[in-house]
Amino acid sequence: MSTRIAFLKGHGTENDFVIVPDPENVIDLTPAAVAALCDRRAGIGGDGVLHVVRSAAHPEAGAMAAEAEWFMDYRNSDGSIAEMCGNGIRVFARYLQHAGHATEGDLAIATRGGVKTVHIAKTGTDGGSATGDITVGMGKARLPEGDVTVGVGERSWPARNVNMGNPHAVAFVDDLADAGDLLSPPPFSPAAAYPDGVNVEFVVDRGPHHVAMRVHERGSGETRSCGTGACAVAVAAARRDGADPAVTGTPATYTVDVPGGTLVITERPDGEIEMTGPAVIVAEGEIDGEWLETVVG
Repeated sequence: MSTRIAFLKGHGTENDFVIVPDPENVIDLTPAAVAALCDRRAGIGGDGVLHVVRSAAHPEAGAMAAEAEWFMDYRNSDGSIAEMCGNGIRVFARYLQHAGHATEGDLAIATRGGVKTVHIAKTGTDGGSATGDITVGMGKARLPEGDVTVGVGERSWPARNVNMGNPHAVAFVDDLADAGDLLSPPPFSPAAAYPDGVNVEFVVDRGPHHVAMRVHERGSGETRSCGTGACAVAVAAARRDGADPAVTGTPATYTVDVPGGTLVITERPDGEIEMTGPAVIVAEGEIDGEWLETVVG
């Protein structure tokens, strides 16, 4: 590991990430290294790590290199690997723009959930950092059949099983406080519904096509925002409200408030889901490679 490792810090609706540019995939980001970087007291701090690698240089992304030059090798804050991160991919795109690897307009990014299309809005800049919203084509939701239940303490609620490339359980509650402290993963049943764990969203209504949510992200705990979770919530809310764009031929758009801001989710008649929201780079610097080697031991 080199003595100094470049990093940046960014967030999307306060879902924050340590960005590690590594085009040729030479940095060994072990689970312990990721957890150390994401430690909010002893490290840099973040909900996850965005490892920026050229698709051709990563064994999991080589097959996507013809479609997307860059691969988002995303890791949760505990070091585990995730298929996709909706807020993360917006910040990933903002980094590519910041570094001169991308410009305003459309961009393809490879993820473990497939190649995603991103649109960087053509808006102004503030202090040299782009501030326009970024829209991400999140793919289609899958709605596995079968009843699912999530719980907090002695209470439980029916939940909608929604897969956005990663698994979600969406529960509609009376008050966001019903979710409790979300320090540990809310239990769910049946266990077979989510063999690798699940992201759990608790949702309340704010108005027509307007909801608010809290989320416990698998591998990270409660976060200020979850992009794939907001998409799952919008789809679950639409179905609850009797709206299915594939049937009606009319797009369904929901505003989703998260603790860190607001996202706008649109499900089109072809099933494709688009998420629009902010992405900000807030800092950049260098990681002490010797420190990282020491803490991962």
